[in-house]
Amino acid sequence: MNSWSPVSWRQKPATQIPVYPSQDALDAALEELAVLPPLVTVWEIEALKSKIAEAADGRAFMLQGGDCAESFADCTRSAVLNKLKILLQMSVILVHGLDRRVIRVGRFAGQYAKPRSADTETRDGVTLPSYRGDLINHIGFTPEERTPDPALLLRGYERAALTLNYVRSLVEGGFADLHHPENWDLEFVGHSPLAEEYRKAVSEISRSVHFMEAILGTRAFEVNRVDFYAGHEALHLYYEEAHTKQTAGYEGWYNLTTHFPWIGARTVDIHSAHVEYMRGIRNPIGIKVGPAMTPEGLTHLLSVLNPMLEPGRITLIHRFGVQKIQSVLPPLVEAVRNSGHPVLWISDPMHGNTITTADGVKTRRFEHILAELRYAFVIHNDLGSRLGGVHFELTGENVTECVGGARGLSEADLHKAYRSQVDPRLNYEQAVEMAMLIVDLAQTDPPSQT
Repeated sequence: MNSWSPVSWRQKPATQIPVYPSQDALDAALEELAVLPPLVTVWEIEALKSKIAEAADGRAFMLQGGDCAESFADCTRSAVLNKLKILLQMSVILVHGLDRRVIRVGRFAGQYAKPRSADTETRDGVTLPSYRGDLINHIGFTPEERTPDPALLLRGYERAALTLNYVRSLVEGGFADLHHPENWDLEFVGHSPLAEEYRKAVSEISRSVHFMEAILGTRAFEVNRVDFYAGHEALHLYYEEAHTKQTAGYEGWYNLTTHFPWIGARTVDIHSAHVEYMRGIRNPIGIKVGPAMTPEGLTHLLSVLNPMLEPGRITLIHRFGVQKIQSVLPPLVEAVRNSGHPVLWISDPMHGNTITTADGVKTRRFEHILAELRYAFVIHNDLGSRLGGVHFELTGENVTECVGGARGLSEADLHKAYRSQVDPRLNYEQAVEMAMLIVDLAQTDPPSQT
């Protein structure tokens, strides 16, 4: 194996990397980034790795969710608070229904860059660079707005720091206290068809907490807070490189911009710069596994990214679409099992199920998302494997971007509150409904992976 350093990725074929007009300006921004305080700590990263290993063994369940692409403009009190609320609501349903701990990983505090299928976009005969997320350029369609700006790397770091600071303050301050789940209520509780079912789950958990305290004769302080982790796609390698550091007392290099970086389906080639970068960091990492992945390719990738077979190191996030999962997933599960690699399998039922309406609006159908999840549970169970988590694009806001769900949103409703700049997200009501349905899907529990 070739030697590794935080810059060795620069010697590999790189895609999805923006071209900046000034290398000097980029270097200056990276130098400034490199000396700023890290956003996360090594001990938090190692704690998450241990929990992912537990989830792979069936002792925990990973819930990952958040925006498709974060916007700098959405770094507000209400937006961050509502994302935290919806993930807490979903997790309390999963804890209650699955009877196991939930690992909460937000798609936030760094999900500012997005891969694109084309480097340029053409409108009315004018061709400009594609919008690649607020970390790189602006969504407005002018040459100035679409030109990659290295100053945005610093802006992204600042927004990520503000987001993490607020989340940590809420969690450490008791906002996630199971004694007071009413703090997490969003508007849906008042009018959703599932409101009563949600309230019942919350009430049963509260009674369990108070019963435990009555037996112990003391307050259960461990339920006053929950652990929360941040994750994002490690797409912009210059940004990731700037905060890849070594820490006293720990061996190796860590990406200190996030707890849980992942490789997207567009950058997962075995010879790519992104794989080269990810093989050298000690964080737990995710790999998006799409329909183009072959069993041989996946096992080769695992041997490169986790040659020591470290538990908790690899999470495989499969995303096929409801039409393809039955044919593509089984041989991948069998290949990984036969390879002996310890992995956590989780399902991303969002990305493979994106459609475009006759009016040209991107959306996703709730029933397609649910159907892919159902197939995922059944396939893993039938093969003696385990689906140990889910990965959603969602928001705590009252958006209308995905159709279906308990309230029956239709394509005609999409125009009412469609706010995503890139991909459609589940709204708060659809997300909580999905959590309730996951409990039903997971009732048949497969044997432990050994």
